[in-house]
Amino acid sequence: MVLLINRSIVCDLPKDTNTFYRLYPSLKESARPLLSQTHKSITSLGSLYVLQREYAVVSPNDKYISIVGTDNTTTCCSVIVRHSGSGVTSLGHFDGSGLENAVSEMVRKVQEYSTISGELGVLELHIVGGFLDKRGYSETLAMQLLYAFHRQLAHIHLVTACTCDLNNVLRGNTNYPIIYGISVNIKTGEIFPSTFVEKGPEFALRSSRIFAGGSSDMQEVYETQMFIFKINPFNYEPMRGIELWLNEGDDFILQHLSTSPEAEPPHFVTDVKSALSFIHQNPFPSVTVFPENRPLYFRKDEFGQWIPIRI
Repeated sequence: MVLLINRSIVCDLPKDTNTFYRLYPSLKESARPLLSQTHKSITSLGSLYVLQREYAVVSPNDKYISIVGTDNTTTCCSVIVRHSGSGVTSLGHFDGSGLENAVSEMVRKVQEYSTISGELGVLELHIVGGFLDKRGYSETLAMQLLYAFHRQLAHIHLVTACTCDLNNVLRGNTNYPIIYGISVNIKTGEIFPSTFVEKGPEFALRSSRIFAGGSSDMQEVYETQMFIFKINPFNYEPMRGIELWLNEGDDFILQHLSTSPEAEPPHFVTDVKSALSFIHQNPFPSVTVFPENRPLYFRKDEFGQWIPIRI
């Protein structure tokens, strides 16, 4: 169990993030520059968007992708694992589902690709997102992530832990996250708050897996050696009463389909209804979307758009 902070091994993790920050005050200092930045708006050219319950591994030699990131992390956490020598980077958007396996796979893939490159370096870890939500989802998730990385066999250097109280701002009587999204420049390693203009490919299809009770695993969505985005086949049961959901107002959607209805960004309801509309139109995705039980593949064109391809 080798998690390091300031090059010192963390022997035992505390039970909560407040104690964790008291024990390691340097993490507060390292988060300040990140918290002071405004969110950059990311366009489709050269970028890869990672959705909730997804992760991606990208090499700095990738000719199509220079920025990988995510947003809409209210109670969720973004995780970045980067090899300081090779620059190989993995980014995941965690809500707690499939956490242990995804953490292990992110670390393993970064190590594997870095070994191929032959560059010397260390594994650096950044955890960003979550706030002081009423139900304590962020607190539970942040500690689960810390413990999961602490259990890895590899030496992992925790560089950034900007979550819960550290990523919280009080407006009136309501808590909000300061950082809703994070991106990393694969070429330079720069990490910065971000929002995404385009969230393709197939944002509604990928989102439907979250709302319709499909697989709860974290999905790896990008193959950097082939420059291919991949959506693996999945299925779900038809969603009862979905027409009623689609006709409900914003407040109803927020109260019933959000873990933090008071703190969601303005586009949350639009995104949810997009996913629900897709589910309504495709009650059996194994028939209408994945008829051959094969993944859907996409590759960027010179304009940054994802184009369907066959392999």
